[in-house]
Amino acid sequence: MGTDTPATGGFGDRLLRLRTAAGLSQEALAHAAGMSVRALSDMERGRSRGPQRRTVEALATALELDATGAEELERTAALGRPRARRATGRPPAGAGEPARPEAGSACGGVPACAPRPEPAGHHPLALPRDLRDFTARGPALARLTALVEDPAPGHPPTAVISGQPGLGKSAFAVHAAHALAPHFPDGQFHVDLRGMDPRPTLPRDALARLLHALGVAGGAVPAATEDRSGLLRSVLRDKRALLLLDNASDEQQVRPLLPGQGSSLTLVTSRQSLAGLEAVHRTELGLLRREEAVELLTRIVGPERVGQEGQAARDLAELCGHLPLAVRIAGQRLAARPGERIAKLVDQLAEQGGRLDTLRAGSLEVRAAFALSYRQLSPQARTVFRRSCLAAGPDFSPETAALLAGLPRRQAARCAQDLTDAGLLQPHPTADRYRYHDLLALYAAEQLAEEDGPEEIAAAEDRAARWALRRATAAALHFDADHPPVPRTAADGDPDPATAPAGPDRAHTWLENERAQWLEALRRAQAAGDHRRVVDAAEAMHWFSDRTMHWELWAEVFRRGADSARALGSRREEAVQLNYLAWAYNVCLYDHAAALATARAALGVARETGDEVQVGWAMGYAAGALHRLGRTDEAIEEFRRAADHLAVQTGAQSRLAELTALNLLGQLLRQVGRAAEALAIHRRSEARCRAGVPGKPQEVIGLYLAASRQHIGNDLAALERWQEAEAPLSYALAHFEGARMPAWSEAARLDLGIVLRHLGRGDEARASLTAAHEALVRLNNPRQLEAAAELRALDDAGRTA
Repeated sequence: MGTDTPATGGFGDRLLRLRTAAGLSQEALAHAAGMSVRALSDMERGRSRGPQRRTVEALATALELDATGAEELERTAALGRPRARRATGRPPAGAGEPARPEAGSACGGVPACAPRPEPAGHHPLALPRDLRDFTARGPALARLTALVEDPAPGHPPTAVISGQPGLGKSAFAVHAAHALAPHFPDGQFHVDLRGMDPRPTLPRDALARLLHALGVAGGAVPAATEDRSGLLRSVLRDKRALLLLDNASDEQQVRPLLPGQGSSLTLVTSRQSLAGLEAVHRTELGLLRREEAVELLTRIVGPERVGQEGQAARDLAELCGHLPLAVRIAGQRLAARPGERIAKLVDQLAEQGGRLDTLRAGSLEVRAAFALSYRQLSPQARTVFRRSCLAAGPDFSPETAALLAGLPRRQAARCAQDLTDAGLLQPHPTADRYRYHDLLALYAAEQLAEEDGPEEIAAAEDRAARWALRRATAAALHFDADHPPVPRTAADGDPDPATAPAGPDRAHTWLENERAQWLEALRRAQAAGDHRRVVDAAEAMHWFSDRTMHWELWAEVFRRGADSARALGSRREEAVQLNYLAWAYNVCLYDHAAALATARAALGVARETGDEVQVGWAMGYAAGALHRLGRTDEAIEEFRRAADHLAVQTGAQSRLAELTALNLLGQLLRQVGRAAEALAIHRRSEARCRAGVPGKPQEVIGLYLAASRQHIGNDLAALERWQEAEAPLSYALAHFEGARMPAWSEAARLDLGIVLRHLGRGDEARASLTAAHEALVRLNNPRQLEAAAELRALDDAGRTA
């Protein structure tokens, strides 16, 4: 800053003296006044001689000037502002009429030969008024300010401001234009391109309006669009002007209006992304944060009113979906009714069916803003938009959209992209999935009710549900060693067989992403009496559920499986599904009383049908419930009976059930202080796994081996044989991670972290325990408390060392 040379006798000199007298650095004053250091430096050096009144007011407030000092600073600034000359529509004095270029001359009709226009003063394209209560968007404005203060030489910057309807794109652009106006002494110009109208403004007409506002005489404006575009580039080449092209329809409308050289700034707003515009800076506005939405409401209705009903104000922001337009409308309604409580409006908005009716204030209406974009869509895109609201869950895939809309997948995917470009859908940042804003989902449901009949809606839902349940069953079979997946074909109703999950990893991802959709399909199938599909789907999910035991939905899946098996009269399948349900109650919902009752019911049905394997499983699940209910001695005896019962059975399924019973028996013995007995039992399980189980693939046996070794590691730890414990726990962690089984891998990571702590390897222990704790919290696993306690113990050890 010491190299800056201040101007003398003008605004910059006065500002520098005032700042120095106040003991403020440029950084401190710029921060207090809400401007950049670069802009303040330009003022002090005389490069910006006459800042706007509101900039001066901000500086006076930051400098804590009294009324007289503030008035003197404003008078000094006013002397530096250029005096506007009214554009007359005539050439400059003495210039005479412009000579018409001869055909074939060097000008040849090119706009560069037009007369030099008058500088803009008062003109009809002045910026709309800035909103006094404009709120938030500070980072976006800072990025635009940086773009202006550090432009690429010779390349006038263009910024495209896009986003869904109701985000306040135009309001932000106007606010930014006013804030940046001091950088553009040659004028600020606003053109509404009317992109949402049936007939948007033609580029030719917009060019004529801009050229007239810039001082080009009416007779000097060429007839052709291309020539007008060239003249605009010529006029702006040596100017610092700001163009605000509001509400653009597409790239073709905008391109002719962009400067080619110079230092002018162009702001473009559009509901479309305008992805085809080259070399532009993009500002995609998002929803307000909750505190920003409440701040906007506060600025509209006043802090006293919001302070009296703070929770209601926060609830109102949530019901408005943090959408600026919706929050503004709600605020305007309340401002017009000063005696009405915020809580009353919250109650009205809570009724979803009438929420869009409530969100209107005078000419402002959320529904109307959405309708403008909806009317611009193709018939196919409108169908995708409204029918996708039938999808279950927070988001949906192009496949689901295709089935609901009755369109080929590729066409539905293109429509989803169009809807994203129009701001009517929000894309997932990494997956090929889409979601609605809450208010847009309500609008889609309204359009669905208006445009689609009940039979069409039912057919769409049935089509999507049948496909989802078929695919879920096939995807889950990737994890079932006894039932390999069956390839799906177009004959199965798949909109695109090529997209069916191939391999366990993709199947896992699909099942996770689409779990709300296939679970709803399971419910729909049972309600329709399609019990065979329900049982088949639940059975297929069994092995996959072990990998995702943190999903609470498994209790519903297996409860429906048991109910449908009962409806089919299949007692054997009922026993199987009841055992799965007992497992889900134990490890997914932690409802151990329900687990015990369900295991007892499974035991009765299994004995009735003579299914000895299911008898063993039922005993094991009952033992697990007894243990979790604190009935330890009963649990140990029940586990022993289960292991003994299964040991005399033949077949691969009996061996797997026996291994499970042995591992759980050993775990319980370790927990009651009998670690040596536990280690012997788990060594026995390990040996059986290493020997293999005829009829079962190594992938399945590998999971049992990893579980046995995790138990062995914990047994050794309980015996304080820390060095020996590390290797089996590391093996288990690596195996479960490779199988994408987080509920298993994170428990093993916690066990390993405990061992590392006792081995004195603090950094490794902290990394392992921290990662395990964070993951177990996400999984809602009770062992998160144990992980937190271990981290505290590690901290205590570090303080006392």
